[in-house]
Amino acid sequence: MKTVKKGKEFLENNLIDQISGIILNYKNFILWLGSISFLVFIFSLISIKWLVALIPSDYFIENKRNKYQSSYPLTWLISIIIKNIIGYILIIGGILMLVLPGQGLFTIIIGLMLSNYPGKYFIERKFIAIPSVLKTINWLRKKSNKPPLKV
Repeated sequence: MKTVKKGKEFLENNLIDQISGIILNYKNFILWLGSISFLVFIFSLISIKWLVALIPSDYFIENKRNKYQSSYPLTWLISIIIKNIIGYILIIGGILMLVLPGQGLFTIIIGLMLSNYPGKYFIERKFIAIPSVLKTINWLRKKSNKPPLKV
């Protein structure tokens, strides 16, 4: 009996030693990860209301071509690249926030809306059709004095 108890205590102590060793070995990485998570969290808190207000109220009714794209193709291309970089940063930050502090799912959603990829419009329409999501987004739009989204 004593041998089993000593073996269990040894395993518990060994596990604690291993975890503390991992934390000490990766201390800088953990600090960087926490700092990045904090910065993305602050950025998402500041930008989510503004980004939701930028969505045209008829965005989910019509999928029309942008006039800016045909008038200024080089500027449009640069703006798309910047928008996609910001979107992918928000997606990565949102994924990190699923395990770290922050609004992970909402940040991922905003990142997905900013990014360009095949099937994006279809996914957005399905997602916005969820009543609780539409209610939350329209609540944020109301705070920005914008009309509600039409679905």
